[in-house]
Amino acid sequence: MHAQDKLAFLLSLVPYLMDHDRVSVADAAAHFGVPPEQIRQAVRLIAVSGVPGETTQYQHDDLFDIDWDAFEQDDEIAITHLVAIDESPRFSAREAAALIAGLQYLSGLPEQADRDVVGSLMAKLSRGASAAPSEVAVGSGDLDEALATIRRSVATARSLAFDYLNARGERERRTVDPLRVESLDADWYVRAWDHGRQAVRTFRLDRMSGLDVTDEPASAEGRDVVLPETLFQASPDDLSVELELSEAALPLVDDWIGGSERRRVDPDRVRVTVRLAHYGALTRLVAGLAGLATVVGPPDARATVERWAGDALANYATGGGSPSPATGPAR
Repeated sequence: MHAQDKLAFLLSLVPYLMDHDRVSVADAAAHFGVPPEQIRQAVRLIAVSGVPGETTQYQHDDLFDIDWDAFEQDDEIAITHLVAIDESPRFSAREAAALIAGLQYLSGLPEQADRDVVGSLMAKLSRGASAAPSEVAVGSGDLDEALATIRRSVATARSLAFDYLNARGERERRTVDPLRVESLDADWYVRAWDHGRQAVRTFRLDRMSGLDVTDEPASAEGRDVVLPETLFQASPDDLSVELELSEAALPLVDDWIGGSERRRVDPDRVRVTVRLAHYGALTRLVAGLAGLATVVGPPDARATVERWAGDALANYATGGGSPSPATGPAR
């Protein structure tokens, strides 16, 4: 074996041994597909390898060490002292748990086909954390059945038909080719090629019902469309609303601001223009920015939010709670 190959083999063997507190020579040889004697030679080489200290000379703590009794008597490998490698940064148990939860969430999305890769990454995060991560699970919601149907539509390259309730309370049957499922705060949205509109539209899952995967193949137009990065896209028919809000809240409205000019009012507040399909969507946006945003204009927009706030106060006074912000049609 050439020197370069030996180095590559050692660089693979050391992490493997780190992941296994104690492993037999036979198991290591089977894992790497090499003769057992090659594993033994590599282990002996690891035991005389290390990083010199400040004196540029090798001291005992500057070298790897193994359990020699186990190696020589039981043909087992256990590294008892690591050099340099164990000083690399590791995720804390809480960080690893948070990342694993995020990966579980992503693995449930319809467009996430390679779930084996996600599962492998979660396992590596568990092993590589500084301590055992807390067990986490992303709970199932009421929309799981709808997501499963959308996932089946994507996997079979078939169109999806469903009833959609728009902001006017009208229900309409739509046929689309799902392209991407995304969430914004607690809401789920489907971006899809709409056969009737011959354009990309965004639908809220909780306003979709009667989902059914049809026998109609996904259209070529849907397969070729390039989705923009932002969830909502401006339309010539959109309404413009001027908001004044804290600069720290700007990331919360990025999807609605687009290329709007941002005008500073004072050191902490900025005035922007958002584009919305209707004023019902405005009440929903403002409800999510409680205390952070002020509607500046136009007058109709201010009146809409004022009416919604008044209804909320009236409901609280009678013990009914806050009314749900209006939701809008697909764009």
